[in-house]
Amino acid sequence: MIAKLILRTILAMLLLGGLLFLSAGTYDWPGAWAFLALLGTIGLGGGSWLAATDPELFKERMKPMFQRGQKGWDKKLMGAILALWLSWFVVMGLDLRYGWSSVPLSLQVVGFLLLVLMMVIVVYVLRENRFAAPVVRVQTERGHRVVSTGPYAFVRHPMYASMLFYGLGVPLLLGALSGLIVAAALIVLIAIRAVFEERTLAAELPGYAAYAERVRYRLVPLVW
Repeated sequence: MIAKLILRTILAMLLLGGLLFLSAGTYDWPGAWAFLALLGTIGLGGGSWLAATDPELFKERMKPMFQRGQKGWDKKLMGAILALWLSWFVVMGLDLRYGWSSVPLSLQVVGFLLLVLMMVIVVYVLRENRFAAPVVRVQTERGHRVVSTGPYAFVRHPMYASMLFYGLGVPLLLGALSGLIVAAALIVLIAIRAVFEERTLAAELPGYAAYAERVRYRLVPLVW
């Protein structure tokens, strides 16, 4: 599984690096190199940590985005999210090529820090919720139960909430503000997935409906 993690991380770096540099028409892009370095660190470091602390969850999260038995609506949403996510990097590469944006170094540093914050939240979520699978399904074989502690005491989808920092951090770090527009569309799709996911969990996971009544907000406290 560790070998699979290493291969997956390398392939992700090659794919995203290719999209960024080919669309930008140059390799002279410090922000992109910083992003790829952070991506590799997060992928290998975070994955190794999860493998050591919760091997079952690590195995679950190493499964593909599309699985047998996955809800049809989840496959459609994940397909749309994946397509938009990949096009996001092309747009930001074109932004650099044609000079659509001008981002000072200070804001690029802020973007980097936002991505670090995102990873901290993800680690916190994975430590608290051993059922945080990449697809929407009730994991009866693993004794799936409602998690209401840690970040789940504040919002119902803290993993999705961390994507707000990701969506803001990546365009800032890359110096491509046009990416914020696509990021907003990605957040909308993620929010839609959260709504459908809740319907599934309320219907199939005992105690989830009561939990959703106690914790009122999905992504942002006092907002939504």
